[in-house]
Amino acid sequence: MRVGYVRVSTVDQNTVRQLDGIDVERTFTDKASGKDTARPQLDELIAFVRDGDTVIVHSMDRLARNLDDLRRMVRTLTGKGVRVEFVKETLTFTGEDSPMATLLLSVMGAFAEFERALILERQREGIAAAKQRGVYTGRRPALTAAQALQLRERAAAGERKSALAREFGISRETVYSYLRPARVKD
Repeated sequence: MRVGYVRVSTVDQNTVRQLDGIDVERTFTDKASGKDTARPQLDELIAFVRDGDTVIVHSMDRLARNLDDLRRMVRTLTGKGVRVEFVKETLTFTGEDSPMATLLLSVMGAFAEFERALILERQREGIAAAKQRGVYTGRRPALTAAQALQLRERAAAGERKSALAREFGISRETVYSYLRPARVKD
């Protein structure tokens, strides 16, 4: 069976182009960051595929963003007798790979990891430059000052954090961030 795996980082990104024109019998699609390997559709794909199947992925960075995770994923799949094909890199792995195939996986995976590190570095530099120009204000607060005060008072009175999170339409982690003492900025 030919099985496709597609991953985009955000829900509004288009998944169509990744395996466009490639014949697959089933596709698993995750809309999650590649930095984490705990992705529901990836886990489902791994449980689904059997010996003799082929998993087709647009590119290595769609499967994993760092070399260790990429190697682990390819080993997991090939260990089940599954072929892994990367369309963009035109590479196929079977588990009985030559030293050259292993080298190519490592080199191409290292480039994907390096590219991600460069993107993050550029993003940090861009934010720092925008802050210096006074045009970057960061993310808009989830709650108004009045709502934050109300949240703190109700939490101090003993109301459950999960109930407050639901009522205010925020995550529990966001509730806890509002309850932490404010940090003094330099």
